[in-house]
Amino acid sequence: MIAYCGLVCDNCPLHLATIEEDKSVKKAMRESIADECSKHYGLNLQPEDINDSDGCRAVSGRIFSGCLSCEIRKCAIAKNIESCAFCGDYACDSLKEHFLLDPGAQSRLEGIRNN
Repeated sequence: MIAYCGLVCDNCPLHLATIEEDKSVKKAMRESIADECSKHYGLNLQPEDINDSDGCRAVSGRIFSGCLSCEIRKCAIAKNIESCAFCGDYACDSLKEHFLLDPGAQSRLEGIRNN
């Protein structure tokens, strides 16, 4: 599953922590996620802020708080598009900024656009 922005949900640490059954491993994963979110995205999160998530494309249920506030996600939902790859404004400034953090996301979206 690919997020609107091109991230791979199956490899996402949030998803992996969600499906982890060992509580001590899950706790350590959430600590790591909070630290990475602070370093890479400037979010001031604590491990207890990292909730279970079924991905940003979920319409209800378990959605990470960072996904709920994501401008890229909000835009894609408002435009009723499956992926930013299908947007007439591709690649917008928000995506270009995102690609600086994850160049693989750009490659995945380009692949979708070219198919």
